Formats: sequence, structure tokens, C-alpha cells
Amino acid sequence: VQLVESGGGLVQAGGSLRLSCAASGSTSSIVVMGWYRQTPGNQRELVAVITSGGGRTNYADSVKGRFIISRDNAKNTLYLQMNSLKPEDTAVYYCYALSVIAGTYWGQGTQVTVSS
Repeated sequence: VQLVESGGGLVQAGGSLRLSCAASGSTSSIVVMGWYRQTPGNQRELVAVITSGGGRTNYADSVKGRFIISRDNAKNTLYLQMNSLKPEDTAVYYCYALSVIAGTYWGQGTQVTVSS
């Protein structure tokens, strides 16, 4: 499985961005996908996850009500709509996929910077 993120960038506080993650390879084996983020000197933290079939979602408390995770299985693409962005959302965002066959995969990361 290969994951390629896009959509990061610089935005002012209160603005919006949409991240995309295109999956390729053995995508039929993926059961969960999600987004994590990481800032310098800190561990990678969960932002949001979604299951492949039922579309069940889970969010970090810090982004609930502002971020929306979704996936288009026909396009093998994961999305993260980020609204009402805050400076503390600044981080490198990583796409994540859990495969029942081959374990965990990560994308290369995309930088999101929110200016105050």
C-alpha cells in the first residue's frame, strides 16, 4: 500500500483546508484509515480515523466539531476537511492506513501552517 498526501499549506486562523490522501496498491486489505499529526519534539498524535466499510469515525477532542474525515472508496482517497483552523493546528499531517494483510502504512506527510 502506498499513501500520498496533498492539500497542506499556509492559512490564516479561522480559515479552512482540505487534505487528501490517495491510496494505491493492495487497498482492498485496508480496514481503517486516518490522519495523525506531529509537531517538532512531540509524538505523533491521532487526529481522526474512519473505518472502511461502515464509515465509523473517531476524532481527537481538540478537533471535534471543526474537522471532518471522509473517504471515497471508489477513488481510494481519504480526506480531512479542516475548518476554523487555529495556530495550534500547525503540524505535519500524516495519512495512515491499517491493512489486515500487511500492517500499518504511513504517507510522507504534508505541512499545515496556521498563522495568527
